[in-house]
Amino acid sequence: MRRNKKHGREYHKETRLIHGEFHSVHWNYKDHIVPPVTATAAYRLESAERGAEGFQEFANPEFNRHTHAPIYIYDRLDEPSRSMLEDNLATAEEGECAVCFATGMAAISAALGVLVKAGDTILTHRTIYGCTYSLLTNWMPRFGVQTKMADLTDVDQLESLLTRDVMVVYFETPTNPTLELIEIAAIRRVVDKVNATRGARRKIFIVVDNTFATPFCQRPLTLGADVVCQSLTKNIGGFGVDMGGVWIGPQLLEPDVLLFRKDFGASLNPKAAWQTLVYGLPTLALRSRQQIETALQVAKFLEGHAAVEKVVYPGLLSHPQRALAHKQMVDVEGNFTPGTVVYFVLKGSPEEALESGRKMMDHLADKSLAVTLAVSLGQIRTLIEHPASMTHAAIPVAAQVKAGIDPGGIRLSIGLETPADIIADLGDALAKVTSDLQTTSALTEYAFAASVSKTSSQVLDVKGAK
Repeated sequence: MRRNKKHGREYHKETRLIHGEFHSVHWNYKDHIVPPVTATAAYRLESAERGAEGFQEFANPEFNRHTHAPIYIYDRLDEPSRSMLEDNLATAEEGECAVCFATGMAAISAALGVLVKAGDTILTHRTIYGCTYSLLTNWMPRFGVQTKMADLTDVDQLESLLTRDVMVVYFETPTNPTLELIEIAAIRRVVDKVNATRGARRKIFIVVDNTFATPFCQRPLTLGADVVCQSLTKNIGGFGVDMGGVWIGPQLLEPDVLLFRKDFGASLNPKAAWQTLVYGLPTLALRSRQQIETALQVAKFLEGHAAVEKVVYPGLLSHPQRALAHKQMVDVEGNFTPGTVVYFVLKGSPEEALESGRKMMDHLADKSLAVTLAVSLGQIRTLIEHPASMTHAAIPVAAQVKAGIDPGGIRLSIGLETPADIIADLGDALAKVTSDLQTTSALTEYAFAASVSKTSSQVLDVKGAK
């Protein structure tokens, strides 16, 4: 095991995310610079008694697996590669502990699943990821759990929404895909006021999906959230080669979360954990800084384009919640970090914007190198998609409109390509859309003029006949 080095100063968090902690209870690898990866599903036990001891320790509130070496039994329970990543993710989010899952949706399911039971209600913001919407509206009701959706940017109405059946307030910030911001500290103040009137077992928990911001741009636990969950597939993993998710929260809840993961079978694969531990998390800050710089350039380009109705990016002066963005979206040194995703809407009626978006996606898929038509986000490659028909298709159209998801809205996740190349490819695609719109408009005007001319001729003929 690496020697637990003692130093007279505290290292910067970015340095710690590269090296991890100087001492790990999870594995003896004192001669390795890079941590090893697990390659076994089950572990040899020295005796039946040791096996029994391992089962007794697992998910036991009286045993701290982060400070004492656990007895490894089976991958689905616990294993060292994943455990080391969990310790580093807890450090990144400034939480007490972390539990990794096979996907971000598995982490969200666990975060909510351990906090609610039949008869309870989850209060969520009106705009959420399509699969989360499906989880809350299609699956949770089967277990007797209901969901209320509201505009959580309006904090004044929040207290009236926190009825006795509400046990969780859940939201994303920024929201997917519209990039609305929810003020976590304001939600905390209202929830604390309501919790003061409740017993210990009926306390409301605040759960935040931090996927769009990542711990580089925002740490919700420091702002008032109880639990954070997010996808490791996106910015934290960074390279688009593995899926994963993580729950970060208080040690009070960790035993239940570990049991949920074991029983629902959603453990993160050790090899996927190793990729994020060795490549993803250590490079998160470096990648994010470049992506944020590029995102601002691209957002400004889009904002000035004639084919674009509006652009939403927390880094723009035009963002309606810019003050909150500066307050909430900052790195550990207090620098403004508005994220790596841009949302924009094409001009035209809903039908025209929808068709323009389709044509733009098809053009980029066929002609672009720097911009890739694909779902997901947070990769080193710039990815573009149409939420209404792709990532949020599980949400009915009427609910999409109510949530502020425009039929012609486009989500753009910025990668590490040269900004000029991204802008050039977007410019070509927008020019194609503009050209097609002008052609369609000209044809419509020509058809209308021809129709008017024909009608006038018919009127004259009738008059002549008279």
